[in-house]
Amino acid sequence: MVWKRGGLVAQVRTHSASRVALLHLDATQPVVLEGPAAAIWELIDGQRTQQSILAELEASFEDQAGQMQAQVEGFLASLEAQRLIEAVRGDSL
Repeated sequence: MVWKRGGLVAQVRTHSASRVALLHLDATQPVVLEGPAAAIWELIDGQRTQQSILAELEASFEDQAGQMQAQVEGFLASLEAQRLIEAVRGDSL
């Protein structure tokens, strides 16, 4: 699956992109992402597949317990539930 950032999402990030604040324009509270969560956000570009995002994270962060895939899937599901990301439809590639 390919993910893209939601169209109604405002973002503010630090210069290093290690911390980002997100707000869906219909929400009342922002979401602040740091560390690996912010790294995932930076990789969501409407081009990369979920597997390529995972591969890039595994290259950057140690996954000694082998739990990164489940954590990434859960995190992406959480972002989708908050309408911060959406799946790219086949006709929009």
